[in-house]
Amino acid sequence: MTNKEFIEELSRRLDKTEKDTASLVSSFTECLSQTLQEDKIVNLQGFGSFEVKKKMERISVNPVTKQRFLVPPKLALAFKPSAVLKEKFKNISSDE
Repeated sequence: MTNKEFIEELSRRLDKTEKDTASLVSSFTECLSQTLQEDKIVNLQGFGSFEVKKKMERISVNPVTKQRFLVPPKLALAFKPSAVLKEKFKNISSDE
């Protein structure tokens, strides 16, 4: 689903204009991004939680040349689905 398709569907469900819905989605993503940049966890009840995890530096090996190199530390975005969301997907897969 593209961003445009998402906004169209959400505007239909909320009975709002696409312009208002696009503004709402934009505000939501800005708020989510800002909160994650402040190193806070964002929990959305019934959906899951987003957090920034710190990955430590590590040594990796090039499989072709067997040369070892250092991979620098980095920040990675992590999503953990809620039990409710996991259950929904579990039920979908068992229906097939």
